[in-house]
Amino acid sequence: MKKTKVINSDLSRVIATMGHFDKLSIGDAGMPVPSSTEKIDLAVDNGIPSFMQVLNNVLEELEVQRIFLAEEIKVQNPKMLTAIKKRLPDTPITFIPHEEMKKDLADCKAFVRTGEMTPYSNILLESGVTF
Repeated sequence: MKKTKVINSDLSRVIATMGHFDKLSIGDAGMPVPSSTEKIDLAVDNGIPSFMQVLNNVLEELEVQRIFLAEEIKVQNPKMLTAIKKRLPDTPITFIPHEEMKKDLADCKAFVRTGEMTPYSNILLESGVTF
C-alpha cells in the first residue's frame, strides 16, 4: 500500500506524471469542467472534502511554482483567499477572470472536484521542479 499522503490512485497518478509548467486544478463542487479534461471527483457531500483539505493533501506531493486564482475571489470569497495565501505564502499568484479560468481548465492535466460549496474556491497549480 502507498505510504505517502496522496492515496487516491487517480490523483496520485496525475501528480506522478506532471512535468515542469504542467497544471493541475482543484475546485469547488460547481466548477464546470471541459469534457476533454480528466475529472477526479472526490466530492461525497456538502463540504466533504473541503477545498483546503484537498489542496493541503496535493501540496504534500506536488512542487508548485505559481498559482492562478479567479480575480473574483478577492471580493466574493476573501476568507478562502486568505487561507490560500497562508498555505502558499511564497508562491506567486496570478489573478485571472473566472471565465478565463474555466477556459484554462482545458489545458490542465486534471481537475479535482471537492465538496466545497463556497464561491470561487478554484485554483490552478503550475508544477515546478524540485532541483
